[in-house]
Amino acid sequence: MPGTLDLDFFRWDVVAPFVAKGLGYSVWLTIVATLGGICFGTVLALVRLLGKPTLERPVAIYVNIMRSVPLVMVLLWFFLIIPFVTGRPVGAEMSAVVTFVAFEAAYFSEIVRAGIQAIARGQFNAGFALGMTYGQNMRFVVLPQAFRNMLPVFLTQVVILFQDTSLVYAIGAYDLLKGFETAGKNVGRPVEAYLLAAVVYFLVCMALSTAVRLVQKRVQIIR
Repeated sequence: MPGTLDLDFFRWDVVAPFVAKGLGYSVWLTIVATLGGICFGTVLALVRLLGKPTLERPVAIYVNIMRSVPLVMVLLWFFLIIPFVTGRPVGAEMSAVVTFVAFEAAYFSEIVRAGIQAIARGQFNAGFALGMTYGQNMRFVVLPQAFRNMLPVFLTQVVILFQDTSLVYAIGAYDLLKGFETAGKNVGRPVEAYLLAAVVYFLVCMALSTAVRLVQKRVQIIR
């Protein structure tokens, strides 16, 4: 009956055919954006720490712009402007991947930069005293310690990233939220669909947040 909740809709077997595809894409996008963002962000952070203004300034401008503009706006820019400029359409899913990696790299770069700067100067000097180059010092001495200390912050950013994957709904990508919306439309229960979507997002993010706390405790024990 319209206006009342249908408890049968909350059975997973009713919504699973519609939601499974969207959940898979949301998880995949989170993993790809995290790995790509960390790799690209680490490069950006290292460039900013080189002490060369000609390289540092463009990177700083890029990072500041990305951190000052809403993700959904960047997503729409890429999805709408790139096809207009190139004359070639870009799929919603591919637009989301490129945008998320480019956007998250700005945030991860600041995390990495702060983590490197938190390492005691003596660690840098010890590496140089052993005859290491700047690259070797970063690879074998500084970055392993920095990444260990930054792991809880990385995981916290992953939680935020998973929540942000729902924004791809704006360009029509088939994510978790889109899957629930499709399920709701097919069975005529949109209210129940959005309620169940909220529950699933809550459970996933709560599980990730619990993992963050456990990792944080582990890192503190190692220290």
